[in-house]
Amino acid sequence: MLDWWKAFHLPELTRLSERTLAANLDITAAVARIEQADAQARLAGVALLPVLNGAANVANAQSSAFDAARKPPARTTHDIGLNASFELDFWGKNRALRDASENSALASRYDTETVRLTALTATANTYFQILAARERLRLANENLVLANRVLTLIRLRLAVGTATALDSAQQESIVNNLRANVPPFQQSIAQNTAVLAVLVGQAPERLKTPSGSLRSAAIPQVRPGLPSDLLERRPDIAFAQSQLEASKANLVAARAAFFPTIQLTAQGGFQSLALNTLLDPKNTFYSLAAGLTQPIFDAGRLQGNFEQVKGRQDELIADYRKAVISGFSDVEKALAAIRYLAQQEALQRLSLASSQKAYELSEQRLKEGTVDLVTVLNTQQSLFSVQDALVQTRLARLLAAVSLYQALGGGWPKVTITR
Repeated sequence: MLDWWKAFHLPELTRLSERTLAANLDITAAVARIEQADAQARLAGVALLPVLNGAANVANAQSSAFDAARKPPARTTHDIGLNASFELDFWGKNRALRDASENSALASRYDTETVRLTALTATANTYFQILAARERLRLANENLVLANRVLTLIRLRLAVGTATALDSAQQESIVNNLRANVPPFQQSIAQNTAVLAVLVGQAPERLKTPSGSLRSAAIPQVRPGLPSDLLERRPDIAFAQSQLEASKANLVAARAAFFPTIQLTAQGGFQSLALNTLLDPKNTFYSLAAGLTQPIFDAGRLQGNFEQVKGRQDELIADYRKAVISGFSDVEKALAAIRYLAQQEALQRLSLASSQKAYELSEQRLKEGTVDLVTVLNTQQSLFSVQDALVQTRLARLLAAVSLYQALGGGWPKVTITR
């Protein structure tokens, strides 16, 4: 996975992303699942190897038949031996089970990559949400200052009879609405900071509220003609493919279960009545055996298991196809959002410049007493609305860029940067 978060040129986001990789608890749990899957794969491979057991034994036996003139006769036997058993994987069942476990272990790795990518995109999205709330809070406070300044001018005009109480009440309503906007932004900052703390594996009270700015964030630009094989890096698609491969191996194992099982056993060692002659070649013994087990009647268990595994394979084929189609859909949606939001932001910046100029002129005319208050109120509200909409559009562009990184499995090469 590329360090795609660095493309935004925000050192604070880079630190948070690296902290997420190091301390996110979902990622830690996913890594632990890899260890479990690897252990299961090793266990599945054991069936392909022979089982060896060594044994040593000393036995002392005493007969109950004796007479008064003699002590009871005793017999001591010394044994040392080696037992071996091995199942011939003639039909490939054990190999198939091993392959299924290995593919499941591989799938767990892709699952972990999915968790990593999800955690990183959640970190970036939450970080940008905090920056947007901070920006909107800053604008609300600045606009509150402007609105109070206009209210002061209106009250001065009211005092000399050139304004009405209605004019003053309307401006007071605007001021109060701006004040009411402040707490929701503060709430959003506090709540998203708590969410961010969980993502980086830290207690909320220990995480400092991010202090970056949306305006300083670079937005990566996508070059035309991105190859479709970039989707192969998506961990969810790779996970679905590994799951499908595992199901194919399980189907082979379920089919092989219908055939007989061939078991080979061997036993050899030394046996003697005297310890000092135990390893004498004449005291060796061995035995070889072969057995065959064929299922005859199992009340449909094998057939039911085979049909269940086959049904699972059909399900995973559909899941894999859906993952690929969803991948293309996610990329198309993200590209469309990036393209049209860029156009929207450019138009909103033009609108902001016009609204700013209109408001400054109306405020100046208000001081001079050459403009009606309705015009001042309209230009004021238009300016505040355009400022807030521009922040939200900027946020949407950044979130769309994060979505594209996620849709492509963690980035793309050779990007250009725009502000």
